[in-house]
Amino acid sequence: MSVHLLVDFGSTYTKLTAVDLKKEEIVGTSRAMTTVKTDVLEGFNLALEKLQNAHPEMGDIEAVSACSSAAGGLKMAAIGLVEELTAEAAKRACLGAGALVEHVYTHHLSKKEIKQLKQSNIDIVLLAGGTDGGNKECIIHNAKKLADANLGVPIIVAGNKDAADEIDDIFSAATIEYYIVDNVMPKLKKLCVEEAKKVIRKIFITKIIEAKGINKAEEKTGEIIMPTPESVLMAAELLAKGHEDVEGYGELMVIDIGGATTDVHTIGEGSPKRTEVILKGLEEPFAKRTVEGDLGMRYSANALVSLVSPYEFKKYYEYHEENNIEESAKKRQDNVDYLPDTDEERAFDRALARICTDYSISRHVGTVEVVYTPLGNMYYQTGKDLTDIKYVIGTGGVLINSPDPKQILKEVNKKSDKKLELRPSDPSFLIDEKYILAAMGLLGQKHPKLALKLMKRHLK
Repeated sequence: MSVHLLVDFGSTYTKLTAVDLKKEEIVGTSRAMTTVKTDVLEGFNLALEKLQNAHPEMGDIEAVSACSSAAGGLKMAAIGLVEELTAEAAKRACLGAGALVEHVYTHHLSKKEIKQLKQSNIDIVLLAGGTDGGNKECIIHNAKKLADANLGVPIIVAGNKDAADEIDDIFSAATIEYYIVDNVMPKLKKLCVEEAKKVIRKIFITKIIEAKGINKAEEKTGEIIMPTPESVLMAAELLAKGHEDVEGYGELMVIDIGGATTDVHTIGEGSPKRTEVILKGLEEPFAKRTVEGDLGMRYSANALVSLVSPYEFKKYYEYHEENNIEESAKKRQDNVDYLPDTDEERAFDRALARICTDYSISRHVGTVEVVYTPLGNMYYQTGKDLTDIKYVIGTGGVLINSPDPKQILKEVNKKSDKKLELRPSDPSFLIDEKYILAAMGLLGQKHPKLALKLMKRHLK
């Protein structure tokens, strides 16, 4: 048996998927708590032991690939000139590379902002600003500020190319680790993030996993090749587009409800569906990811419940008896491995998951704004029109373990009070029952057709 082992070092669980390359089937999956605070190999070895005990026929492992979001994942700061343009372009480059964007700054960096950066636990800074041939004074000012601050993390320069030489001189004199890449917005409203994303992944592989102690696993797992969210995004894109003679599903959405964040990935153009609608704002990427750090089932439970009033919470909660919402949320945040053991507690988890779904979709999808003029109504679309999305795929523990995941996912196309949001109108729902999306993103790097076939077979 030729087994390829795919490993996802998650923030809560280390998940293993074994694939038989010759038979083109998944042999089995397993998981164990991620043990990044001690030695990540402890959790890995436990998950591997479970997998081998359950499937003794799997034999030797011939190849291993791994991704990781352990130890908080990849954390970045994005800096640009204008919030809606270069700063947003920088943020999208970070998100597309699988990072969690901790800070976004615009215009000239202040002493207060530099202090925030020094006190934060970021891994990389992405410095943008100005279209090519446009404003270069601001990005040069910010480069000097960052050089003086000496943050001790790599800096990727992805702004106005006319400022590149001067920034090169500034950073080389300060002995800072830096990389100069293509401008993330070379022309107004035009995105160009691929080179920045490649360098982010390179830094992640060579620096970040070492700093977080995850490199201890490389001897057994082989190279950790990307952050987990990027692997999920790649799997989603493969599933949407198809490969060679294996047809894809077309435009789709993945919603991943985790312990710390809720990630939403969409694959599709998102262009206006009606001729009278005018597109407004920055160009949207075909493969788009957003991540919400205040929408999580455990680590950010307190922040999540603070978003809604007790009255609003009851709209999502099936139990109408008096319940201390803040106390229940705190219990989860203080005990991130807590598993509900009563119907009421399970219903509380479902309510949290429904809020994660509803709010993350609101932040991800585009909107239509109606402007009244003497010549009649004008319609402006900001963001992606996702009304025609065909499939919504749910993943994450709360969905996979729920007896009725559709009850949670139906928040995706909730319309009652979301009339201006361009949400999927009538999608089919699929569940990543075996937790394989990140694994298929890894497998797809070498065996894209097989990864596609397995996703189509196992997403239910």
